Amino acid sequence: MEIVVIVAFAIVAYLVGSICSAVWIGKAYYGIDIRQHGSGNSGATNTFRVLGKKPGTIVMLLDIFKGWTATSLAGFLVIFNAIEPDNLIFYQLAYGAIGVLGHIFPVYERFKGGKGVATLLGMMLAIEPVVALVCIAIFVVVLFTSKYVSLGSMIAALAFPMLLLLVPRFRPENPILIIFGFILFAVVVLTHRKNINRLIAGEESKANIKLGRKR
Repeated sequence: MEIVVIVAFAIVAYLVGSICSAVWIGKAYYGIDIRQHGSGNSGATNTFRVLGKKPGTIVMLLDIFKGWTATSLAGFLVIFNAIEPDNLIFYQLAYGAIGVLGHIFPVYERFKGGKGVATLLGMMLAIEPVVALVCIAIFVVVLFTSKYVSLGSMIAALAFPMLLLLVPRFRPENPILIIFGFILFAVVVLTHRKNINRLIAGEESKANIKLGRKR
């Protein structure tokens, strides 16, 4: 019975991660497929680029929320006595990763999705909220300094396991979280291969960030 519950919630985590908010919002409210414009990616960054700040913000928040939701489903395993509480972290990581994979390979859209950074952030917020917030701050600093969203995403992804490893206050009792953090960083790098090539060639698009009020 326990394995049935575990598998059932794993499927739910994948289906939640597969929700293509960028594609669906683009088609429903703007009459376009976001994947046919800009970078061709169905994530929040391309939504900001193609549709603007409001839909981009909505997509980003939805992607973060689905990562948080997929990860938090592991808590139901404890409620249903399918796992021991001591094993919760393993299933949080597993379900969160499944949610991220759902975002990258969504079943609803022929397995063509986004890069999973915002969904990954939601996963980290569910497991280590304080460290995740520090990583958000790092992302913002890199973004405003370099104007590159991709660079900020990769550095913030690396910062998560590094903070857990090097800062005693953040060091988890179970080292599996640190190991998993480096694995997820590798996934982020793999999904940003084209961005890395463009960064090296000096061809990566910069974010249009404006501060202050217009006069």
